[in-house]
Amino acid sequence: MNFKSVYVSGLLAVWPVMQGMAQSELIKFGDFDQWIVRNIKESGIIGGDTKQLYEIGPDAVWNENKAYTNQGGSPWATSNVMAKVCGITKTNTSVYREKRGDGYCARLETHVEKVKVMGIVNIEVLAAGSVFLGSVPEPITNTSNPMSKLAVGIPFTKRPQAISFDYKVKLSDEPDRIRQTGFSRVTKVQGKDMPDVVCLLQKRWEDKDGNIYSKRVGTMVQRYTESSNGWVNDATYPILYGDITKHPEYKPYMRIQVEERYALNSQGKSVPIQEVGWAAEGELPTHIVLQFTSSHGGAYIGSPGNTMWIDNVELIY
Repeated sequence: MNFKSVYVSGLLAVWPVMQGMAQSELIKFGDFDQWIVRNIKESGIIGGDTKQLYEIGPDAVWNENKAYTNQGGSPWATSNVMAKVCGITKTNTSVYREKRGDGYCARLETHVEKVKVMGIVNIEVLAAGSVFLGSVPEPITNTSNPMSKLAVGIPFTKRPQAISFDYKVKLSDEPDRIRQTGFSRVTKVQGKDMPDVVCLLQKRWEDKDGNIYSKRVGTMVQRYTESSNGWVNDATYPILYGDITKHPEYKPYMRIQVEERYALNSQGKSVPIQEVGWAAEGELPTHIVLQFTSSHGGAYIGSPGNTMWIDNVELIY
């Protein structure tokens, strides 16, 4: 029998995975062994360097400054982006391909991205590393409402029991975080920065005006309060179904509409996903939201140095 480690409330349990009991399904490209390397030349006014952006998809090298769309049926997007603001081409890389054994994994880092052009622009922005199911319409043209730049979630109609992956985390161990938007002074945000993993199963619908609504079918949110001692393999977390507000594992950050996420409606417009309640027991989802991030606090908030590595992302049935 093959056993997977299950972490619930900090306690180690065992999840049996064998024929007839439970089966695992690797999310496409979820072994992170294939990557597209984009060599992007930034504008000469900011140095003209060629920077590498890493995207999760079939192995390839791109040597041109073209907008990225998901390739080869890959469901994954990253926080790596090419931006064109005020005519200046700039990149941000906070997700990296890293060698692991005979293959690769993804490394997600929180850092401060800087752009300085005398007399034109002087921006320092905190950027967290994020890998998620969805897409990022490029190029990014401004820094306002950053969540609207992400199309979060993909169509999905199953009811998995759990999600499993390998991970490693290294926390900065600063007692508080910072908020650094690039256009205002740096401020302190109380509380330790934590990498986290969010898996939500949603039942979505769109009204005649293009607004997107959803009810929550399944929930899994895991935050990491301490650095790990090396890799943790086959860490497996149950997905909780229905209204979980009375469940012993429920935490306030699992609540409905804990943050505003966006998706593209049927007209291709980015609109907020308005989460309006819990789905009834037994309902099937229409979409899955799955996100790994090196900082849990949202856009521009975190602690530089926080790092998360992930590999081998599977769903357990």
